[in-house]
Amino acid sequence: MEGSVQTTRGKFITLEGIDGAGKSTHHAWLVEHFKQLGHSVVATREPGGTPLGEKLRGLVLSEPMHLETEALLMFAARREHLDKLILPALEAGKWVVSDRFTDASFAYQGGGRGLSITKIEQLEQWIQGKGETHEIIAPNLTLLFDLPTDIAGERLAKTGNNLDRFEQEQRPFFERVRTAYLERAAKYPARIKVIDARLSVPEIQKQLEVIVSSI
Repeated sequence: MEGSVQTTRGKFITLEGIDGAGKSTHHAWLVEHFKQLGHSVVATREPGGTPLGEKLRGLVLSEPMHLETEALLMFAARREHLDKLILPALEAGKWVVSDRFTDASFAYQGGGRGLSITKIEQLEQWIQGKGETHEIIAPNLTLLFDLPTDIAGERLAKTGNNLDRFEQEQRPFFERVRTAYLERAAKYPARIKVIDARLSVPEIQKQLEVIVSSI
C-alpha cells in the first residue's frame, strides 16, 4: 500500500509599520516574488482577510469606539482570519503574506492608544494559543518598515486618499506606535527584521530578497 504524501507546511510572512511606510507597495512585490519562486501564495490583510473580517474592518476604520472595543474587534477579525484563511492555507503548503498581524495590535492599541499590554497578551494567548503548551501561533518572518513620522505624514498627504480613523491621528500617536514597533523588534530580533523605509523602492527590494531567502 502506498504511503500518503505529506504536504510541507507553508510559511507565514507579515508586513508591519506605521501608516505611510509603504507596506502596500512591498506587499504586492513580495507576493509576486514568492510566486516567481514557485510557491502558491495567499495575499491578505488585517483587519480583514475574510468576509466577516472585512465587515469588521469597515467598523474599526470608520466608527468611533472605546479602545477596548477596538482591540476586541481586531482580535475577533483575527480569529476568523486564522480559522478561515491563514491556518488552512499554511496546512495546504501555501505561503501567506499578510499586511499586518498581531504586532499591529501591540503597536496601535498598545503603544498608540495606551491599552494595557497585559490585556493584549491575554487576547493573543486566547486567540493564537496552542492548547496547554502556551505556544503562540506567530509569523515565520515579520518585515517592519520603519519610517520617521514626519516623512510618513507627508507620504499620506500626497496620496490624496480619504484618510481612515487611524490615518487621521496626530503625530504624537504615530510616534508612540513607531516606538512600540521598534520595541517589539528588539524583543523578537530573530523574527522581526527592520527595514529602513526611507530608502528607494529598488534598494528596499534588494534587502527584501536577501532577508526572505533565509526562510
